[in-house]
Amino acid sequence: MNETSTASDSAPSVDEFLGTKPRPRWRRWMKFWLPALIVILLLALILWFATREAPKPEYITEPVAQESLSLSVTATGNLRPTNQVEVGAEVTGPLDSVLVDVNDRVTKGQVIAVINTEIIDQQIAQSRANLNAARAALGQAQATFEIDQVQLARLEEVRKLSGGRVPSQIEVERAEAAVARDRAAVASARANIEAAQASLNGNLTTRTRAVIRAPVTGVVIARRVEPGQTVVASFNTVTLFVIAEDLSAMQLRVSVDEADVGQVQSGQKATFTVDAYPGRRFPATLERVDLASSSTTQAAAAGGGGASATGGSVVSYEARLTVQNPDGLLRPGMTATATIATQNTGSALLVPNAALRFRPDAEEEAAGGVFNPQIGLEDAKQQASIGEGSRQQVQVLQADGTLKAVEVITGRSDGRRTVVRSSNIKRGMKVVTGIKAAGP
Repeated sequence: MNETSTASDSAPSVDEFLGTKPRPRWRRWMKFWLPALIVILLLALILWFATREAPKPEYITEPVAQESLSLSVTATGNLRPTNQVEVGAEVTGPLDSVLVDVNDRVTKGQVIAVINTEIIDQQIAQSRANLNAARAALGQAQATFEIDQVQLARLEEVRKLSGGRVPSQIEVERAEAAVARDRAAVASARANIEAAQASLNGNLTTRTRAVIRAPVTGVVIARRVEPGQTVVASFNTVTLFVIAEDLSAMQLRVSVDEADVGQVQSGQKATFTVDAYPGRRFPATLERVDLASSSTTQAAAAGGGGASATGGSVVSYEARLTVQNPDGLLRPGMTATATIATQNTGSALLVPNAALRFRPDAEEEAAGGVFNPQIGLEDAKQQASIGEGSRQQVQVLQADGTLKAVEVITGRSDGRRTVVRSSNIKRGMKVVTGIKAAGP
């Protein structure tokens, strides 16, 4: 039996027989302790994230300013001459000559065009002939009248000397009737002379109007005819030229929206810009604001009803501003954008409108992505009513990085900044307008 056990002890194991090394114990138990280790690490990581302090948000701030807030109304329109005259023609005929062109300066009474007068000259000659004939007819009527007066006087004298026997009463009455007829003929001849004289004067006036003269001193800004063109005078006078009386003083007509018309009034100062001179502002003064809207005026011109014309259309009112143009830089027809200063608040505390809309909780939820100040315009809960006299809250950043809510009463606003009143708001305080979004 001892020999058998000794033989078995000396026999090689399977690993030794195959020539492989035996595995360490830790590898044999790996399938148990490795999953346990992973679970422990995950639990530790979760516990670390749960117990660590969240980083403080980085706020976007602006200091409270104390200055004057200028309120304004913006409107768009076109530049026009202060006095623009359309020169027409009252005579029909071809143009013999056109003596001025666009941009030419003219003086009052200067000849600027001449219409052919051959037909008018013939009419003048005919009128003079008619006047001479009327004068000759008057002379003939007066001679007949004098003869008949003498005849009547002779008959009356004979009748007186004969004691009424001769001539007969019928002859006397005939003589009296002839004198009355002659007196009427003389009056008619004189009337014919006046009519012929009036006709002649009318033709002479027409002849004068065939020569077109400048009605004012100014600059020709439009010429709509050429030599040889036939001008036809009709019910609507044809326009030959447009003359601007004085371009050193112009007029800017702008359309003011009905929501802003209550803020504008005569005498207010304004500035405007034109595309021809980018970055340059020109001064102007508000002259007047029309009482009737542009829609009402157009409806009246078209003969329609005002109520039906304004339905579904934008209502605006025309305002006229006086503009000085001593350098001649501005030209009629230029499109201008005017800013009318309607009110000045004087020295007051101003905060950005974004500070009145800022809500910390909503901002922290919305922050994310790239650097982007969230002002809460898309969230209806964050929208603040910034009407004049309303109570709002602004968040003031403290020295330790915390926020303090301060209640303020809002005043006038220019759409970017708002006047606020509060005993807890001082100049230079930093009010929060948004949160810097955390990076990826």
